[in-house]
Amino acid sequence: MLTVLIYGAVTSAILAMLAVGFTLIFGVARILNLAHGAFYALGAYFAYTFTAILKLPLIVAAALSVALVALFGVAMERVLVRPLRQSSLAVLMITLVVALTTEQALFVAFGSQSKNVPAFVNFPIYLHGVSVDGQRLLALVIAVALIGALWLFIQRTRLGSAILAVSQDPEAAQYMGIPANRIFTIVMGLSAALAGAAGVIAAPFLSVRPTMDQTAMITAFSVVIVGGLGSIPGSILAALVIGYSQTIVAFYLNPEWTGTVSLVAILLTLVLRPSGLMGRAVGA
Repeated sequence: MLTVLIYGAVTSAILAMLAVGFTLIFGVARILNLAHGAFYALGAYFAYTFTAILKLPLIVAAALSVALVALFGVAMERVLVRPLRQSSLAVLMITLVVALTTEQALFVAFGSQSKNVPAFVNFPIYLHGVSVDGQRLLALVIAVALIGALWLFIQRTRLGSAILAVSQDPEAAQYMGIPANRIFTIVMGLSAALAGAAGVIAAPFLSVRPTMDQTAMITAFSVVIVGGLGSIPGSILAALVIGYSQTIVAFYLNPEWTGTVSLVAILLTLVLRPSGLMGRAVGA
């Protein structure tokens, strides 16, 4: 039971990092970014490139990876998303194109075989007699710290207040002198950085492959639907529900069935509670 609790917490933390970033950009800019999974994959592959190929120290590689993913997100928002923001369908299509292009670029550059990223912690840690991979525990700590830091940033800083203002009413925020377009860019960068960080810290114990963005995108989307579109607390709660559900299925049933948990969660939510746990109704 303790093993399930620990590994479920790790899975939930990674899902929360993905979902919070996805929810943040939707809540502020009102766009569904289908390239969010690509940020996750890029974080993992940048970490692989900097450590396995360029032989940089892990800390330096991690920082550079997250920074580059954030810059990629900013560039995508300014060059591709901003001119099309008035059309939700156009934004969906362009972000889908970015996701597919990124995946193909990773195939061409690295091939289809899984890559290995060195772990920050290479030894097991024993908790009440249970051996737990040290990297997984580190991932849990980092995920909680980053999500907590994001919450403090939004709630306690002037820029965070501006983000909240834009999320509530972009036009009113502009009348108050808040540059909405700049806020959209910053939020996209934060969203990309959070997803990229998830890829970096999960890469050592997960398979790094070009198609990893698909699983990440489906899972993040399911967490956001279950939690409620635009609700960060809802995303965190849903990440716990889905993360522990996946862990229980993997431990007690079959690891190959974990992928169905997200789909079942989406189906049940749309049928029983379309608004999600803490959000508004889908399509409202």
